[in-house]
Amino acid sequence: MKTSHRIIFSDSKNMDTIPDESVDLVVTSPPYPMIEMWDGMFSRQNPKIGRALKNDDGPLAFELMHKQLDPVWDETYRVLKRGGIVCVNIGDATRTIGENFALYPNHSRILNHFLKIGMSSLPAILWRKQTNAPNKFMGSGMLAPGAYVTLEHEFILILRKGGKREFNNPDEKTLRRESAFFWEERNVWFSDIWFDLKGTAQELNNDNMRKRSAAYPFELPYRLISMFSIKHDTVLDPFLGIGTTTMAAIATGRNSIGFEIDDTFCDAIISRTNPVLQISNQRIRDRMKTHLEFVKTRFEKKGAFKYKNKHYQFPVMTKQETDLLINKISSFEQVEENLFNVTYSLNPQREFCKNLDDYIVSNKNKKFTKKRKTKQIKNRPIQLRLSD
Repeated sequence: MKTSHRIIFSDSKNMDTIPDESVDLVVTSPPYPMIEMWDGMFSRQNPKIGRALKNDDGPLAFELMHKQLDPVWDETYRVLKRGGIVCVNIGDATRTIGENFALYPNHSRILNHFLKIGMSSLPAILWRKQTNAPNKFMGSGMLAPGAYVTLEHEFILILRKGGKREFNNPDEKTLRRESAFFWEERNVWFSDIWFDLKGTAQELNNDNMRKRSAAYPFELPYRLISMFSIKHDTVLDPFLGIGTTTMAAIATGRNSIGFEIDDTFCDAIISRTNPVLQISNQRIRDRMKTHLEFVKTRFEKKGAFKYKNKHYQFPVMTKQETDLLINKISSFEQVEENLFNVTYSLNPQREFCKNLDDYIVSNKNKKFTKKRKTKQIKNRPIQLRLSD
């Protein structure tokens, strides 16, 4: 099994190197309009933004900044396959412009543009970012009405192009089954509020790079890619930054394309590819260990499991997990400038191939349970419910 990963240092307003409807999933976190660290970047693209800020016209600056992002969303729609999904991590902004303090709702502005171009909105995720700040309020503290609610969350917008994706090809069906996630992972990942993700600062020399890396932790795209794509799919990030989405695509066995307008990020991205094999395989080991811990705890509390994964032989909660196989990375190589190939093992990791038959209901007991349930249903008295 192999995947390829291309990085393109260019403005993603024009992604003509990508054919129409060739991308399965988009995962990205764009520059946040009305956050000061991005003022210079937006103003260089459109000097009217800088003048609006100088003239204390916050609403105009906000709209002009988003008009720089709109063409990227248009291109995203073009390259996305029917049934493909877009995930956008974005935070709203609070800012004082002149004498006016206001909220600038980035998430709703982006969502509205996607809806205008034909995307369907799916339930979003609130990423509740933990903070250790002792003074969490903004404004005049304890005096009404001059204090403001503190923003402690970001949005992960989730949208789909067209209807639900179909899997008609036998090979795709097999990959889909192998790309399943664990039952207990689903219960955390598919909650509409994520409490457990923290930004992890990287050892970077450039302050802007450090801020961007801390705001977009590896686990965020890793989850989204696992949730909304299958092995061999192509994942696009039109705002690649320091390459976190690429790293997550490598770890999950997907292909990837990343656009980054700032070529000064090149060295940071390349340097992050050096430990990618170690990071990816460690994330796989963590998933396996967490699942085995879940199996032990669940068995002690609830008893035996009904299903067994055919690759690893350990118990799983549902039939959909029986084909699950998380491929370990075997090799990583740079084949040309900004293009990387990754090779994966097709075999399950032996250290996690556990014979836990004592944890699994035997076929004999399954048949007994089925017969007992059938008998109970047949002997159940018929109850007539009379209306009032």
